[in-house]
Formats: sequence, structure tokens, C-alpha cells
Amino acid sequence: MAFTTPLALAALASIIPLIILYLLYPKPLDIQIPSLMFLMKVEEEKKRLYSSITRLIKDPLFLLQLLVLIFLSVAAAGPFFITEEPLSGEHTVLIIDSSASMQADERFKSAVSIAQNYVSKKNSIILAKNIPVIALQDAGASSAKDVLEKLQPTATVADLSMAISSGMRLLSDEGGRIIVISDFTNWDGDDPVTAKSLAESYGLKMTFVKVGKSAGNVGIINGWLEASDTGYTYNCIIKNYNDRSEKAKIDISISNGDNDAVSRTMSLDIAARSTKQFMLTNIGNGITTVKLANTDDMMVDNTAYISIPGVSQQRVLFVSDTGKLPSKTSLSLIPNTGTTTSGNVPSDIARYDVVVIANKNTALSKQEISILDKFINKNGGKVVFIASNALAPDVADFDLFKLLPVKPLEITEASDGVLLSVVQDTRLTEDMKFDEVAVYKYLNATPRSDSTSLVVAENNIPVLTYQAMGDGTVVYIGLNDVLGEEAWGNFHNLPEYPVFWAKLIGWLGGAGDISDYNIKAGAITALSQSMDYSAPGGTMSGNRVLYDEVGIYEVAGKRIAVNLYNDRESDTTVDASDVIERSLSKTGPGVVRATTYTVKKDIDIYLIAGVLLLMLLEIMIIRKRGEL
Repeated sequence: MAFTTPLALAALASIIPLIILYLLYPKPLDIQIPSLMFLMKVEEEKKRLYSSITRLIKDPLFLLQLLVLIFLSVAAAGPFFITEEPLSGEHTVLIIDSSASMQADERFKSAVSIAQNYVSKKNSIILAKNIPVIALQDAGASSAKDVLEKLQPTATVADLSMAISSGMRLLSDEGGRIIVISDFTNWDGDDPVTAKSLAESYGLKMTFVKVGKSAGNVGIINGWLEASDTGYTYNCIIKNYNDRSEKAKIDISISNGDNDAVSRTMSLDIAARSTKQFMLTNIGNGITTVKLANTDDMMVDNTAYISIPGVSQQRVLFVSDTGKLPSKTSLSLIPNTGTTTSGNVPSDIARYDVVVIANKNTALSKQEISILDKFINKNGGKVVFIASNALAPDVADFDLFKLLPVKPLEITEASDGVLLSVVQDTRLTEDMKFDEVAVYKYLNATPRSDSTSLVVAENNIPVLTYQAMGDGTVVYIGLNDVLGEEAWGNFHNLPEYPVFWAKLIGWLGGAGDISDYNIKAGAITALSQSMDYSAPGGTMSGNRVLYDEVGIYEVAGKRIAVNLYNDRESDTTVDASDVIERSLSKTGPGVVRATTYTVKKDIDIYLIAGVLLLMLLEIMIIRKRGEL
């Protein structure tokens, strides 16, 4: 047996005062007695001493209190022992496909029912979506069955291979088995059969269970918006997966932006295994719904939602000590955005939606910093800081660092260039080729603990970082856009640069491109701060939104339409029996897995339980003596 904190054993010295306490006698009295009586008294005192020691040893309260002190002292030292446990194989990881196709013909319900039969003594449950979600970990049979009853399918495409990898990590110590229940019609990522072979090569038991059969479906597989002078035009594609022609009845509800809606119905004859396209023109602001009235085996792709936001003018203040800058030019190109240029931070910035600080050499004054502080923390303002010499620690005022989501260290030269990488995929980084950006000079900094970095350079130096501060949001861009020989990099020369600014201002100002309001299921968006938002399934909270349901999300005042739009996921006629056949013929490399694993077992919990029992017994003895 070993101890985590051996010095805690010094607490055993508390036994000494306990023994002394029980050996104490009342203070002796001075009495005049004859010599003979004195000798007899001494002999009597010796007998009393021996009698006291005997009573001390036999006194149950003393023994109980002695054990309590010993148990507490040893427990404080953290006793434990190391043992080799056999791989039990009792841990079962249930991976359930939660993709959109599992909503067809009650496949998901069948998957849950099958999973109930595989529940064992110890269970973990993983929902296979585009990002695997661990719904339960290391729990008993009762908890597993309770969780299974509450699971619901989503509208994403499952990454089965990634889900299997997550299951392998859960079983990496003690071994066990993985049960994958899916229709195996479509997936993201690697082939799940390859992932199964890898898991089996490490000694894990893998089982693929197929659910569902070929079913009929007519669904909306694509849709996009095109802007025109008179509004937006919606293009919709409907596909008939059946072996016979179908007459699709389409109910259309078009909002005009005044809480009123215009409804109409149309029909399309769609030949077997073919598609039909139609258009809706002059769509007004608000939510428009296109719904197939036909009933089939998969309803999740029978409805498409269209969100057209109201046009609002974004007011941007651009503060800079330099005249011509690519960032300023990019801001002027953003539709419905009015940009005001200033050489300093004015006192009336509360009327602006976003403030961009682009000073290259001139540090902000204390008064300007105070104005920005109030604008961010009190007025809920949005401020963007662009890295430059003006933010260097030897130039900037110390109070400015309290407003930045990063801690600047120094300006660093990199003659060979520094490459960038995206660490969080969001709407801000989508379609942005940061891997093509070369940086030759940068502001070396570290991110604050409560900030979020989306793009970093080598050594995790923050390049695109934001932080919720008070009621507002602060964004740091580590890519200076100064021109000429003093240029820090080449980002401002890339065609994506104006697009980046449009995305950023739209995200901060609550507006954005029309594509930000109409997205495919499975997309992820980072929020400027943790907040409540409305999803089709109810109210949720967080600083990231996973759009995994078809319907309307309300996030930060924006109504976002989410649609499936996936041809392969809507194809319910795929049988996928070949996946099961391939999985049975695959064998792993034959790596031999160990038969035991090392376990550290703590003893302190048992000692504490013993203390509680001893204290209970002590109370019972005192009560029996009539002393309580």
C-alpha cells in the first residue's frame, strides 16, 4: 500500500492527547494521615493506577475514538494500491446513427429498440452526427435505457468513422465491444468498414447492425437564392426517388414582411428517378415556406424554409492615422454599410454599430480608451482592433490592454514567413484561404483565458480572436494591412480580403450575407458570447450553435432557415447490405491486445465510511449510558 500524501500521517500524533485525556485524574488533596495508613494508601494508589489502565483499554468509547483518529489520519494521507485487473469486456459502447435518413420509415425507432437488447452492465452511448455526441458514459443498464428512450434523430449527415474512433477512446483502457446501429446509406468522413477493421485490430469487438429497408420518397434536395433589383428569387429542386412517376402537390406560404402571408398551391409531375425545378420570384422579407403536401416515408426533406432579413444600414466608424488602407476600402464595398472615417475616437461613438481601430503608429490616449471602454461595456458596442505598432506594449497605454482579447508581448519579425491555420470552423472562416496567407511580421501575443481564437499562427499565436466583454464584443485581427515595404503580410492582397470584412461586419452588426440566413443542416456558428437561442426543438444555450435540425432558428435577433438539401441523405431506396458484407470480410492487422490493465484503487473512501459507522456506534453507547 502507498500514500498520495505521506506527510498527512503526522496527524496520528493526535492519539497522544486522547490517551492523556483518559489518564487524567482529579487534583489530589493534602490530608494528615499516620505513616502506616500512608503506606497502605500508596499500595492502594498502585492498584488504582493499574485499574485505570485496564479500564482505559476496556472502555469502548476510548477504543472507538482511537480508531476514528487513526482512520481519519490514514485517510488524509490518501492510501491506495495498484492492481492488475483483467479486461472484462463488459463495457458496451452503443453508436446510434442520428442522421436525417434515420428518420425514414421509423429507422431510428428501430435502432433504439435494437440498442436496448445490447445494454450490458456498463454502457456508453454515442450519437453519430456530423460531430459525434457522447450522450452517456460509463453508466449502468438502467441509466442507458433511460437515455435511449429520450434520443431523437437529427438532420445532419453522420460521420460513423469518427463516432467509432470516439468509442475506441472510451474503451482504450479496459476493452469491451462497440455496437454500431445504422442504415449505412450515407456518411461523412472515412469508410466505417475501415474504422471497424482498425478497432478490431486493437482487440475490440465490433458489430454492425443494419436497420431499415428500401423505402419511397419525394423530397426537396436543393435550393438557393438569387438577388435581383426587385427582390430575391428562390430556385428549388425536387427529386422523385420512386420507380413510378409522382404528382407533387406543393403548398407555398410567402411572407411579405408585415406579418401577413400569401399562400398558394402548385403541382408538378415528376417522372420516376428524376428531378424537377421551379422558381419563386420577388420573395419579400420574412420567412417563406415551401412544403410538399404528399406523405411519404421520409418527411424531413418535404419542407424548405427561406429567410429574408430586413435591410438595415450598418454604421461603422473607421479610426486610423493612415489614409489609404485595404481595410477601409473593403468596408466601403459592403452593401448597406455606411462608413465614417476619423483620425481619433470621438465622444459620440454610441451612434455607431461597429468601431474599427486601425491606427498604425499612434497610440490611443487615455480619454479615447475610456470612451471605448464605456462603448463596449456599457453600450454593448462592437470594436475591432487591427494589430500594429500602436498596440505594442512599449507604445500603447496600459489601460488599453484591459480591452483587448489578447495580451501583446512584442513585435516579431519572421523573414521565412509564418503560416496560419484555422482552429475553429465557423461562418467567419468558411471559404477563407488562410493557409495561403503569409505573415512576415506580427504582434506576438497570448490569448486571454475567456477569449475564443478562430485562426492562429505557429506556436498558437492568436490571429483572429474575439471576446465578450460586458455587454459588448471585442475582436482582434493580428493581420496588419499596412501597404508598401512596411507590409506585415499578404492577406490584404488576396481576393478573399473584402469578403472577410463583409462577413465580420455582418456577424458583429447582426446583418450579413443572405447565405448567413439560409444554411444547410450540420453547419456550426460561433457566437460572440454565450446566450440563449431558439431552435426547432426548443430553447438552448451556449456560445456555439450546431444547426442539426430542419426549421427556423432564432439566434441573436436573426431568424435563420436550416434545410437538409442532401441528395444522398434523401435517397431512401439505398439498401446498403454491401456494407455489412464488406465488414464481415474485413480482418484487422492482428495486433494482440493485453489481457489486463493497471488500476489505481483508493482506500480512503472506505476509511471515511468506517469513521461514520464508528461515530454512529459511539452515539449509541453514550445514549445507552444515559449521558446524551
